[in-house]
Amino acid sequence: MSEQSKKQMTYADAGVDIDAGNRAVELMKESVRATYRPEVIGDLGGFGGLFALNSGKYQEPILVSGTDGVGTKLKLAFMADKHNTIGQDAVAMCVNDILVQGAEPLFFLDYIAVDKVDAEKVANIVQGVAKACQESGCALIGGETAEMAGFYSQGEYDIAGFCVGVVEKSKMITGDKVAPGDVLLGLPSSGVHSNGFSLVRKICFEVMNYDMSTEIPEFGCSLGEKLLTPTRLYPKSCLPLIEKFDLHGMVHITGGGFYDNIPRILPEKCDAEINAAAWEIPVVFKKLQEWGNVPWAEMYRTFNMGVGMVLVVAPEEADAVRLGGNSVPDAGSGGAVYIPPELHDPGVGLPPCVHQGLQLFLGQAVVQSAHGFQRPHRAAVAQGQLRDFALLPEMAVNAVFDHGDM
Repeated sequence: MSEQSKKQMTYADAGVDIDAGNRAVELMKESVRATYRPEVIGDLGGFGGLFALNSGKYQEPILVSGTDGVGTKLKLAFMADKHNTIGQDAVAMCVNDILVQGAEPLFFLDYIAVDKVDAEKVANIVQGVAKACQESGCALIGGETAEMAGFYSQGEYDIAGFCVGVVEKSKMITGDKVAPGDVLLGLPSSGVHSNGFSLVRKICFEVMNYDMSTEIPEFGCSLGEKLLTPTRLYPKSCLPLIEKFDLHGMVHITGGGFYDNIPRILPEKCDAEINAAAWEIPVVFKKLQEWGNVPWAEMYRTFNMGVGMVLVVAPEEADAVRLGGNSVPDAGSGGAVYIPPELHDPGVGLPPCVHQGLQLFLGQAVVQSAHGFQRPHRAAVAQGQLRDFALLPEMAVNAVFDHGDM
């Protein structure tokens, strides 16, 4: 028997520090408690989070759940050693997803897996989660920090979120009401959000050989600051609209961009035409396209291109929804709907292929442009001929129409 085998072993010897985990919990307690709604029962430390649904508020309450992660955007947080905003990305990816079905976020749980618990770093991540939960109106009622020695590279971690919300059955948004003639209104994104970062990293760090501290004049900040801008939280902007109006559909523009997400709420015989001239593409997307020589169709299939959420409304309600949205307070915007500075930049023009237009041919559902690009999809980014609602923050991206209209 070796001398090593005679030594008494502890969990810490194997790389798991229970005391560090407990310190992390102590450091995050106050920020977590600040998220509690009146329906929360108990406190941190239980085996499960308790939430008493106010059933008297609803006639037919429907629970809506969602889960998501942050993807390879985490790599940028590691590179910058900045961990206080990535939690918002995790929250936003979940609450925005359940929002599109009309659900008010009620509570959230997080899961963080690390190679080794750094109590301050973990607390920093969770504080970002808690802040985003507060802004979204949902309680952070539980979570897990898993120390997985030897599993992750040193200093790296993963984060995932789980959200549950509620919607009155009569107010559920399923896309069933979407009909030819409906108008699509787009809400601005805060930037790249949390999708497409494998391509972002390829372009920025391999093609351009930049690092996170590289100053980009067009951004007015470093590359890292721009790319780590957290995903926008839409509940405070959209819940009053859901309550006040009969929204026919909502789309969270995430992985798959316009081409793969908008068709998810279209009835079988409907297609959507997008007026890409209705909003200014934020400069971050223009630079990514330029640096990587990425085809424009691929940009619209990978990124949100400045539109993070799409509302589908009846044409007679479009103006009211748009104006109603302008009066909705949004976190961090001083009472107005947040619009990234790039959307106000009159000096930034649209790319030539968008000016020339992408046309949707129904029946065969082929997207074509003057540049010869073809791709079979049921949603097209197009220079539209229909009404343009690009005057205020809720930017129209045109309309829904029937196959028979072609």
